[in-house]
Amino acid sequence: MRFRVTDRMRRDHYHVVGHAGRQHARRWFIEQTMTELKVLVVDDSEAIRRSVCTLLEGQPELHVVSMASDGLEAVEQAREQQPDVILLDISLPGLNGIEAARRIRRVAPGSKILFLSQHDSWATAREALRTGAAGYVVKSDAAGELISGVWSVCHGRSFVSSSLVAHDLRRSPR
Repeated sequence: MRFRVTDRMRRDHYHVVGHAGRQHARRWFIEQTMTELKVLVVDDSEAIRRSVCTLLEGQPELHVVSMASDGLEAVEQAREQQPDVILLDISLPGLNGIEAARRIRRVAPGSKILFLSQHDSWATAREALRTGAAGYVVKSDAAGELISGVWSVCHGRSFVSSSLVAHDLRRSPR
């Protein structure tokens, strides 16, 4: 997903701009190699969709290509847009997020699904992750963890909200 700048590329570019232009060269390479990631936001609440979009606007590499308010619309938008990341609620009208995720995996297999849900139980998170989703963020943790979750799943890692991890640690035997 990200392009890795090699030492040779740096050396060749530094040669062109000279030693004094290394900061410029670094910025130039970042600008040239930055890939804009397409994001689909799915939630039945317009207020939540807008809040998520506002949060993502602070990341110039993330571009919201579409929004959906129900599971069927999410599947259709995923098929049409083929986004890099899908932020998906569980409690959706028409088709719940878990079933929508199963269908999305078939129509947009390259898309990473990151659940964004109010449900803060491991049982729900486990069921959601079994669909092939890459991560799960509890909405109450979104302000501090959503961006980290998006970057984690984009780089092939899984992500689970810290509140779920903390809850699981409190329940585990010592």
